[in-house]
Amino acid sequence: MTRVGIVGDGPGGLSAALFLAKGGHDVTVFGTDKTAMNYAYLYNYLGIPEISGTNFQTVAKRQVAGFGAELVEQEVTSITTGEGFSITTDEGSHQADYLILTEGKSPALALSLGVETDDDEAIVVDQDNRSSVDKVYVVGRSVRPKRSQAIISAGAGAVAALDIMSREEGKDIQDWDSPPKEDE
Repeated sequence: MTRVGIVGDGPGGLSAALFLAKGGHDVTVFGTDKTAMNYAYLYNYLGIPEISGTNFQTVAKRQVAGFGAELVEQEVTSITTGEGFSITTDEGSHQADYLILTEGKSPALALSLGVETDDDEAIVVDQDNRSSVDKVYVVGRSVRPKRSQAIISAGAGAVAALDIMSREEGKDIQDWDSPPKEDE
């Protein structure tokens, strides 16, 4: 089972966690609920007529935990590489094979790993949100500092998760659910 560490508990991190946990992977999300979502009100999130950002976060966290992801309310203080990634908080260390970073506009951890940035100091990623450091994905405002939007971050988290699952399976993976069948 692949271990994935996700730093950041906003829409990008929680979306990635949902797809990965639903796919049977060992997922740990680190966050302190300091996401900008707590200052947002969503009118343009597809499928949801309207909701406060704080209520959205509550629903999303419950959904992610329901699929088995571990939500750790701790701030990550450092990440080191070696045999995968060692994610350190004030309360201990956790290991991961992959890392998804959703740090917002201050991506100190991503920068400490040596990810490539562009002239505007945005982190450079490919179409699957892979950074220049192998097995490190970056989503959200760190990648799009001037065009941040909750639904874009959530989509980027899903893209990163599907890429990790595809890499692990050695083939393209799709996440497709069929509606429940009615008993006849």
